[in-house]
Amino acid sequence: MFKKKPTASEVDGVQYRRAKTWQIICYACNALVGMSVYSLIGMASYSASIGYGITTAAVGIILTCTRILDGITDPLLAFVYDRVNTKFGKLRILLIAGYLIEALALYGMFTGFSSKGMGLVAFTLLYVVYVIGYTVTNMTAQTIPAIMTNDPRQRPTLGVWTTAFNYLVPMVMSMVLNVVLLPKCGGTYNQAFLTAACNITLIVAAIGTLLVCLGVSAFDKPENFVGTKKAEPLKMADIVEVLKHNKPLQCYIASNASDKLAQQVGSQAIINTILGGIIIGNIGLGTILTVISMVPSIFFAAFGAKYVGKHGSKKGIVNFTCISMVITAVMIVFFLVIDPKQIGVMGSPAMIIYVILSLLQNGSNMCITTSNTSYMADAIDFELDRSGRYIPAVVSGTYSLVDKLITSFAAVIATGAVALLGYTATMPQPTDPCTPAIFWMGMVLKFGLPIIGWIITLIAMRSCPLTKEEMVNVQKRIAEKKAAAQSEFYKEQLQ
Repeated sequence: MFKKKPTASEVDGVQYRRAKTWQIICYACNALVGMSVYSLIGMASYSASIGYGITTAAVGIILTCTRILDGITDPLLAFVYDRVNTKFGKLRILLIAGYLIEALALYGMFTGFSSKGMGLVAFTLLYVVYVIGYTVTNMTAQTIPAIMTNDPRQRPTLGVWTTAFNYLVPMVMSMVLNVVLLPKCGGTYNQAFLTAACNITLIVAAIGTLLVCLGVSAFDKPENFVGTKKAEPLKMADIVEVLKHNKPLQCYIASNASDKLAQQVGSQAIINTILGGIIIGNIGLGTILTVISMVPSIFFAAFGAKYVGKHGSKKGIVNFTCISMVITAVMIVFFLVIDPKQIGVMGSPAMIIYVILSLLQNGSNMCITTSNTSYMADAIDFELDRSGRYIPAVVSGTYSLVDKLITSFAAVIATGAVALLGYTATMPQPTDPCTPAIFWMGMVLKFGLPIIGWIITLIAMRSCPLTKEEMVNVQKRIAEKKAAAQSEFYKEQLQ
């Protein structure tokens, strides 16, 4: 007779909480907000140049400074997060408020004030407002996984859905913007293109916000935001204390921030133009090939989740990072030994090999992302066990502060790199010729930086104590402390 597989609660001796599948899918729809806006804001340099007449060098400085501001506002949101308690909940109020602020700023930046004779000051102010809205939305969303489930088998599954959506949404947006919309606007980035792209993005993000609110409604209750000891007003010293004593968080900051810096440099529109439009020579086909290689690789995330559920978040990050490094190194060699223009020829051997390598690279990267989603939720619970305080916004905000201080240099690295290539007053266009300097710059920024980031990840994770076995012990201690706190509360009520 078939024997039912024991649950994680039965195996570990911990009563885990779990979310329903439809709730997890609705939460994963946060990608409709974050990644659609991510696709649009990647073209901020074009908006600044076309709509506001700002030079390439100035654009890099503005985007870097506002990114630093973004990092500073992240931990500050923890104070707002801690104090928002309404009959409609905490999470939904913050998600909707963040979207509205973000939407108003993006509309003004790309449409309302663009090409209206405004200059640097107007663009900068609009970008600052966008940063505030983005912070409210993104930081609130980061706290949700730890609230929805603490089951070590389900947390990676939640990561599968978020990873899949986080990759699918920008792929679809890229297809819509570069394959459908761009040719209709003359094949170059102009004001008509930026306006249409902004309108599409805001509609997609609005739908995503509503779906996330639906998914978290059952968890958006005061009892889900308490710790194991009496709550005290949040202080700035708490942020410093978390950064100083939460070792897993320290390791995660070093690991993920270095990876994200490389990712954000490579995802800048001007770098994608260099790779797909200039080096490969066919930005439309290049975008299609990226999508073709991305869709099957999403299934790797399911494998990654199963692996993480069995071996833990830390081991998942380390092993999949090693795999990504090897595949990316092979990709560099591939570009060196073939004529990259052959990739842009439909049906050519070079195109097929490029798709296969991209599929493997994207698949391993998705497994890393799945591991990271689970790891951050683990770090939040580690802090609850360590300090007795349930402060997810402080943990995620502290990470984001350091992360964004580091990744704030993504835009200035990208714009500075193309400025070195001679693009000081204009931006790269798909019709530009490919020179050796452009080729090597594309290779370094698209493939070289990620390898450096992964090396840093492996070094950081060597000192991380958060193994699978330790996380089981963390959950047991939390359960015991909560039971003791509840017992003490009842005793006080009886006296």
